[in-house]
Amino acid sequence: MPIQTPYDGSVLPTGIRSRFVERVNGLTVHILEAGVEAPRRPLLLLLHGFPELAYSWRKVMPALADAGYHVVAPDVRGYGRTSGADVGFDGDPAPYSTLSKVRDAVWLVSALGHREVAAAIGHDAGAGIAAWCALIRPDLFRSVAMMSAPFGGAPAVPFDTAGGRGAAPAAATRGAELDHALAKLTPPRKHYQAYYSTREANEHMWRCPQGVHAFLRGYYHFKSADWEQNRPHPLAALTADELAKLPRYYVMDRDRDMAETVAREMPSAEQIAACAWLPDRELAVYAAEYERNGFQGGLQGYRCGTSGIAAAEFSVFTGRTVDVPACFISGASDWGNYQTAGAIERMRDGACTRFRGIELVEGAGHWVQQEQPERVAALLLEFLGGQD
Repeated sequence: MPIQTPYDGSVLPTGIRSRFVERVNGLTVHILEAGVEAPRRPLLLLLHGFPELAYSWRKVMPALADAGYHVVAPDVRGYGRTSGADVGFDGDPAPYSTLSKVRDAVWLVSALGHREVAAAIGHDAGAGIAAWCALIRPDLFRSVAMMSAPFGGAPAVPFDTAGGRGAAPAAATRGAELDHALAKLTPPRKHYQAYYSTREANEHMWRCPQGVHAFLRGYYHFKSADWEQNRPHPLAALTADELAKLPRYYVMDRDRDMAETVAREMPSAEQIAACAWLPDRELAVYAAEYERNGFQGGLQGYRCGTSGIAAAEFSVFTGRTVDVPACFISGASDWGNYQTAGAIERMRDGACTRFRGIELVEGAGHWVQQEQPERVAALLLEFLGGQD
């Protein structure tokens, strides 16, 4: 269960504090915060993904605060020490939809006493939250930086169907067809998002034989630039044959769970000792939170995606674009850039009308703000300083 005790200061870099903000859209939100020395600083809101925490931003927050910003990173709904929402597979996943998390962000900004946000900055699933914040409330979120998960735009809805021309299949139908096609591959495969939507996924990771600490060590290693087989490239289409080119952490063997998948790619003791971007004392912060809470709070968001909840909510914004300054930052070794065929091109060419460019950081995989924090902070400050 989440606990309402701030982090011990010894686990945080100098200048970052841990505290709670109550009455945020029904939640008590745990935040990490920097740049609080002076009032009325412009706000930066940092949103994490899975399986991450506000703690994932610890390495970039001081540099952003030193540049004059009030920097806030919350534990997103369902994660870490944020509390107030039902977390369980048998609970309603709808409160964990991306749009629900946008509401959380709006309430949090208001609770902190800000009228606008200089930038919503999101990583992985947090990139989607940040993008939707900017699309829906450009008056509040004045720019957006997305990391590791390109925003392909608001979904199209069937057009000109009244004349009997027929409608495109629903997203849930396409997902079922794709799952069937993946199952027919040799060896049979399954998409990680479909797996994360199952009842068993949480238990597989939470109660895995190797323990949560070792599981997370393997998971973070597997998706980082430290795993040398991460050499991403664009996929031609959203088909089973193309998806089979993705590493097993995205398109899994059908007979293995995620803990088993990760266990096959564990780093050596020498590699762990040499991992400067995530030493064991820092990994222990993640492990303690997930050992206590499990993973279901984060997995609920995947259930919203695969069940059609997300597509139904997003459809009301069809045709809308992100019209504030936007940029994309990711690791050069991150397969997340290409796992959804065409998304990065749609983001660049239409979904964001004031797009400022794509930066792929060498020496980083999926955890770019942790693997190369100095470069990420510099890119963010360049983006923030170059807006018209």
